[in-house]
Amino acid sequence: MNITRLEEAQAAFLERFPGGFAHPEMLAIAKKHKVDKMTALVQERFAKAKFKDSDAIVAAMAEVVGKSSVVSIFEKPRFKEFAGLMLPEDRKRLAGGLHAWLHRDREAGFDAVLDVLSAGRLAKWSLQTVVPMYFHPTTEVFLKPTTVKGVIEFFELEVPPYKATPSWEFYEAYRAAILDLQSRVDPSLRPGTAAFCGFLMMAMGGDR
Repeated sequence: MNITRLEEAQAAFLERFPGGFAHPEMLAIAKKHKVDKMTALVQERFAKAKFKDSDAIVAAMAEVVGKSSVVSIFEKPRFKEFAGLMLPEDRKRLAGGLHAWLHRDREAGFDAVLDVLSAGRLAKWSLQTVVPMYFHPTTEVFLKPTTVKGVIEFFELEVPPYKATPSWEFYEAYRAAILDLQSRVDPSLRPGTAAFCGFLMMAMGGDR
């Protein structure tokens, strides 16, 4: 882990945007991505009491995928179609996996969600991590492949080799590394993991 690069990136970012993510330009970007609205939506739709209705949970995930600015436009219609064609037992499995990940057993939930997405040939990092990131915005991490690979290389993270197919081993190692990096910067740069990863992306010099 290259802490020197992190410190240099922090200094440059705060010089350009005093106040970090409280700077007007950063607030405008957050508003564009509807971060607060998406977080509120997900925390309401996936509250514990909502999991009595598997159909509603699957519909809510389709809604979140469709509205999220961080999910690829190519993945949105594919997931919507998949959600509409899912068998009742698969809806229960997906809902059960999300319930476990968000409220009970993170690893078991991760694997259950992955099994359902894999069956639909939709085992994508973005679909796997988007709901947890909004539900637990300070502790779960959204994975965008190009950004992830860039962060690993630029900040010299010691994590398992990146693979396109999601796995718990990689997710938990990468998440731990991000939370470690996050703990080392000024609080103004970490209102949530999505913002912090945006900072890392900018530190690498572009939209990844």
